[in-house]
Amino acid sequence: MALNAIRAGARNENGIAAAKTYLATRFGDRFQTGEAIRAQHANTTTYIPAQLPDAVVFPESAAEVREIVEIACEHRVPLIPFGTGSSLEGHVNAPHGGISVDMMRMNRVLAVNAEDLDCTVEPGVTREELNSYLRDTGLFFPIDPGANASIGGMASTRASGTNAVRYGTMKENVLAVTAVVAGGREIRTAHRARKSSAGYDLTRLFVGAEGTLGIVTSITLRLQGIPEVISGGVCPFPTIADACNAVILTIQSGIPVARIELLDALQMKACNAYSGLTYQETPTLFVEFHGNGESVELQSRQFAEIASEFGSTGFIWTTNPEERARLWKARHNAYWAQKSLMPGRAILSTDVCVPISRLADCVAATHEDIAAHGLVAPIVGHAGDGNFHVGLLFDDKDAADVAQAEAFVERLNARALSVDGTCTGEHGIGQGKMPFLAAELGDALDLMRQIKRSLDPDNIFNPGKIFA
Repeated sequence: MALNAIRAGARNENGIAAAKTYLATRFGDRFQTGEAIRAQHANTTTYIPAQLPDAVVFPESAAEVREIVEIACEHRVPLIPFGTGSSLEGHVNAPHGGISVDMMRMNRVLAVNAEDLDCTVEPGVTREELNSYLRDTGLFFPIDPGANASIGGMASTRASGTNAVRYGTMKENVLAVTAVVAGGREIRTAHRARKSSAGYDLTRLFVGAEGTLGIVTSITLRLQGIPEVISGGVCPFPTIADACNAVILTIQSGIPVARIELLDALQMKACNAYSGLTYQETPTLFVEFHGNGESVELQSRQFAEIASEFGSTGFIWTTNPEERARLWKARHNAYWAQKSLMPGRAILSTDVCVPISRLADCVAATHEDIAAHGLVAPIVGHAGDGNFHVGLLFDDKDAADVAQAEAFVERLNARALSVDGTCTGEHGIGQGKMPFLAAELGDALDLMRQIKRSLDPDNIFNPGKIFA
């Protein structure tokens, strides 16, 4: 996460000028070069400096994306795919300049195959738009990263979120994609069959590629039936270790919890203040169970028994939709609640993921690290799959404060890797995590570079991300 890793790259000025001239004529007012709109299409969600594209184009079809890619390849101009801009690691920055390709107008649901529990959408559809469209079918798309992200962006960053412990991540829920690759060809990575042994798994190659191999033009997704009954609850604990150990035993016991989110005491304080809640300001688990009335009640009782073993005395759960919505809205607003703790401070939101058996040790050690260095850094996490986030508040105008923040992130990632974890469970690499990827993957990083060069020899697609 060191700022010295965020650097500008070489620019192809002549190529950019030629591509801008063509695209301005071709797309009219759907091609914009104003500074304000370019700034909106650069990094804005962390302290990573914004690197503006030279222009923004708004395609409305796969055919138009092919045309844009053809022009970019002809003139060797970078293309940076853009969904909603909610990514956290500088994914939408333009370190080499180039054209931001905003997919917001490609927001159609192309097909819903209710009998097969799948659908195909364009990349600009957001998860909330999709679930609103699906509501009358009795189906829903379960991946919930918190932000109302676009499906294309979620696929490209291999997103997960609060429901991942039960329903998996985007990796498990994308059946196929179509993508425009170098030269302007549109490929389809798979069909809708639920299993296949036909050649390389190209779908998984594009899911998590962060726009570096091509521009996704459609995504085919698994769907789930809307549960008959959903219950949600809040469960406070004496210590962060107690909360984590309750998570571990819940998962190891096979209780099919749908969501199990960890919030430390400072995060609970922030959520109470920001969202107008009155919960205990101690380490807390937000949980949710899906099923029918009998199964949900059984799961809730089983979880309550485990929680009591680790000192919890106040587990409260409800099936009331309004109360559950209030609870999860507070969880989704955790980032803004963090920022409200110290208005005017920058926030460095980072994540790691560890094997579930090491969650308690890793979170406790991180808590001790925060206290030892006098940092203000709430912890919140998708504890059911070992993934947790730290929102570090600091003065980004103070060099010493920046250095301390970056040193903390280095220690956090080293701690996760030391227990066979990963430097990112769901944020992706982008620019911010590049320094840690080599430590995690070693020589495998060279194989990634070879794949990138083979599929994108002129480094057109989102250059300067994942690896330099």
